[in-house]
Amino acid sequence: MKFGVVTFPGSNCDEDMIYVLETILEQEVERLWHKDTDLKGVDFVVLPGGFSYGDYLRSGAIAKLSPIMGSVIEHANKGGYVMGICNGFQILTESGLLEGALLHNDNQKFICKNVYLKPASDASAMTKDLNQTQSYKIPIAHGEGRYYASEEVIKKLEDNNQVLFRYADADGSISNEVNPNGSINNIAGICNANRNVFGMMPHPERAADGELANTDGVELFRSLLNNCK
Repeated sequence: MKFGVVTFPGSNCDEDMIYVLETILEQEVERLWHKDTDLKGVDFVVLPGGFSYGDYLRSGAIAKLSPIMGSVIEHANKGGYVMGICNGFQILTESGLLEGALLHNDNQKFICKNVYLKPASDASAMTKDLNQTQSYKIPIAHGEGRYYASEEVIKKLEDNNQVLFRYADADGSISNEVNPNGSINNIAGICNANRNVFGMMPHPERAADGELANTDGVELFRSLLNNCK
């Protein structure tokens, strides 16, 4: 599969993502610049984490206006795969490719730590091959990660199995106590109704190398590779 990783002014996880895709997973990767409109024939676009355009206005609000995003939206609307991690998730909600919004953490602080995620279903390519009873240790690093949507949208996401992950503890228990940012229903990631656009706040690319003493994130990428056709 051919991946494209977009770099915006302020992106700081683009090289991390390229390293994991290219070196760890041995996939072909194209570097895509925010001012470009050519996706260079990639099958899967990744919007990495960081602070695009300094997070002015709202996180992702300016990045959605970048020239590359017109092509990304067109790619997604034609069934092409798109994934946004952290700031990339924020850009996807601002762009309308995913529903809801990412608000300030309920403690009004930037949080950087390891958390545990539990797959919410096996209905998506990202979660299909994961152990549905297991927790995966994945880092977070965000100030605006509290997932919010209307009751109607939340019900639709839940009923349609569009929730990818929930914040949990190491044993897989889901509670308010292990919700790091106040996200509704402990939601840590979602996909669209067509299951080709994925967004999550935690950083699986930061948990994908043995040198970091954590490779839980690799399992998420391997599930994508196995199930995205």
